[in-house]
Amino acid sequence: MPTHSEILNATPIAADAVVAQAKSMFDRGYRLVTMSVVDLGDGNVDIFYHYDLNNEMTHFRLTHPKDKPVPSISPVYFAALLVENESRDHFNLQFDGLVLDFNRTLYLDDEITSTISAPFCKISTIQKKD
Repeated sequence: MPTHSEILNATPIAADAVVAQAKSMFDRGYRLVTMSVVDLGDGNVDIFYHYDLNNEMTHFRLTHPKDKPVPSISPVYFAALLVENESRDHFNLQFDGLVLDFNRTLYLDDEITSTISAPFCKISTIQKKD
């Protein structure tokens, strides 16, 4: 079975290139569709950046330690502040340069953030054997 990265045909990207790549995509007219986060279970996450231009999708994959700040693309794509804050709520990720940080309260109440740890929910898949 192919991995999530193979299905998306995502181009690997380094953390120090994320913002420059976002700026390049913005300058060329791409819109940011969303970001997706996959907990790899080994202390790292895959963060997928999904862009669209003329109904053609382009995907980038950042594999990053969960305990290290991720460069925010919200200074380039302002709307990214929503999905970056959602990623904070669900995975307790930190974003460096986030234009508006809800401090894990975009969806979660203060009393919840102090009593639960990330991820807020975890989904796994199983393969059916024939």
